[in-house]
Amino acid sequence: MTTIPSATMKSKDQEQASKRRGALRGGIFGYYVDQFDIFLPIITLAPAMSYFNGAGTSAENVALFSSLIFISTLVARPLGAAIFGHFADKTGRRLTTLIAIGGFGVATLLMALLPGFQTMGHFGLWALIVLRFIGGFFLGGEYSVAIPLAMEWAAKERRGPLSGMITSMASIANVTLALLTFGLLSFIPAAGPDSPYAVWGWRIPFIGGAILAFALFLYYRNNVHDTPGFETAEKAENPFKVLFKGVHRRSLIQIFILMTGMWILSNLSNAVLTGRLKSDAHIPDQTVSLIMSIAPLITAGCFIASGFISQKIGRRTFYRWYALLITLVAPAMYVLAMTVGNSNIMLTAVLAVLVQVTSLCVFAPVGAYLSERFPSSIRASGYGVGYSLAVILPAFYEFYIKGLGNIMPDRFAVASLICLAGVLVWIGATMGPETKDVNLADDASFTV
Repeated sequence: MTTIPSATMKSKDQEQASKRRGALRGGIFGYYVDQFDIFLPIITLAPAMSYFNGAGTSAENVALFSSLIFISTLVARPLGAAIFGHFADKTGRRLTTLIAIGGFGVATLLMALLPGFQTMGHFGLWALIVLRFIGGFFLGGEYSVAIPLAMEWAAKERRGPLSGMITSMASIANVTLALLTFGLLSFIPAAGPDSPYAVWGWRIPFIGGAILAFALFLYYRNNVHDTPGFETAEKAENPFKVLFKGVHRRSLIQIFILMTGMWILSNLSNAVLTGRLKSDAHIPDQTVSLIMSIAPLITAGCFIASGFISQKIGRRTFYRWYALLITLVAPAMYVLAMTVGNSNIMLTAVLAVLVQVTSLCVFAPVGAYLSERFPSSIRASGYGVGYSLAVILPAFYEFYIKGLGNIMPDRFAVASLICLAGVLVWIGATMGPETKDVNLADDASFTV
């Protein structure tokens, strides 16, 4: 009988542990870089848009171009998720992730080099829209592959906490960019299309985003590997097609309902809350900026805590109870914040932070849950499409608020949408099974 020397076994165990750590850290670092690049145009370009529009551009065209920048990313991310997810399921997670990282890194760098209106008219703005589409396409591919890969490497009992840590990077990236932009604006004049910030200051964060992408690329190349057994595992002939057939189609519909509610909450607790604190609650701009800088830091810690809770009580149970919290508590806090307004700024600030924390922490287990809903043969496709496809309908939130605003005050219209989002999360969670004990390496263990 042949025995394997203990030193050899120990070496193999150490190698596997090293690969596991590499994939888990890659998932966390990757999501930070992903979110950094997503928020870049939103946060750092806002004070410099006159550089691209020019002084003679009408207000209607300015609004149109701003919408196109947003829509280009909106359309590109689900498309990238579907295509990269398909190839990740067919050829491997690591290689596909490297291509996606390289793609959005180059797109971000090219954005940093764009000319302004005075140099080439609206060419720079149209180029920004095209590059934003290309960057969004590759970003959609990156998170659709890197996060399932991290979950496949994670121990079953650590998937919830890991998911919370990964998701917390969105808040950390948001705060990083806000502080970086605030620092730049504090030292670089930003008034007018010829100001230093408009001409070159905004480029610094974009170059930083490209450097981060390059560092992530090197990290994945040197430290991240496909999960054991992937090469020999049975592959779906067409993962994307399989995703829309039979039991997997039902899973996708369930995820679509769940994620639609979650994306509504994301929009309401970020863009809408920020704008309404200024317009409805009449909170000064600087105070609003301070509130929306503190909130993500608190939310980041709550993401991690929520991930632990979902591991303890189960994903389905977490989402069902959290949906009740969203439906019953968050709308009341929002209405109260808008009602109190500047008559008690401290109370309004606390309520606003609680609204954002309550709304956003529903995302904490999503990395684990979506990975656990699909077998390995279609996991990247299922994760990418399930996560991204639902982002489209919630993106038109202002139209929904305006429609509801015809029959009720604005603050109640927003609160009604928060209630709707909570109901959708509850329905989506109820339609699905419990997943925390699923073995990601065993397709036979999956339930629908």
